[in-house]
Amino acid sequence: MIAINGREIETDAEGYLANLEDWSEEVAEVLSKQDELELTERHWQLLNWIRAYYQENGTAPNLRVMTKNIGGDLGEEWSDKKFLFDLFPYGPAKQAARYAGMPKPTGCV
Repeated sequence: MIAINGREIETDAEGYLANLEDWSEEVAEVLSKQDELELTERHWQLLNWIRAYYQENGTAPNLRVMTKNIGGDLGEEWSDKKFLFDLFPYGPAKQAARYAGMPKPTGCV
C-alpha cells in the first residue's frame, strides 16, 4: 500500500499496483523514492515505452523482449542490457514495469 495525497493505493507484496488504473506519474515518483532512485528524462522514456508496449501487446515486456524491441523505437543504445541496468539497477524489466504501473513481466523471477 502506498499513500499519495491522502489516497491509499493498493499494491501486491512485491510493490506492483493491484489496479493498473491507479497509476499516475506521482505513483512512479513515490515508488522510485522508495528505491532511492531519481527519475530522469531517460527513465521516463523507458516507462512510457513500457506503457505503450503494454497497451499494444497486453503484457509487460520481459528483459529479452525489451532489448529485442526497444532499439527500433528509442535508439540502439537502449538495446544494451548494461545501459538499461544503469537506469534501473534492480532489473530494467521488473523495476521499470513496477514504476510504470504494469504487472510483473512474465519470465521475471
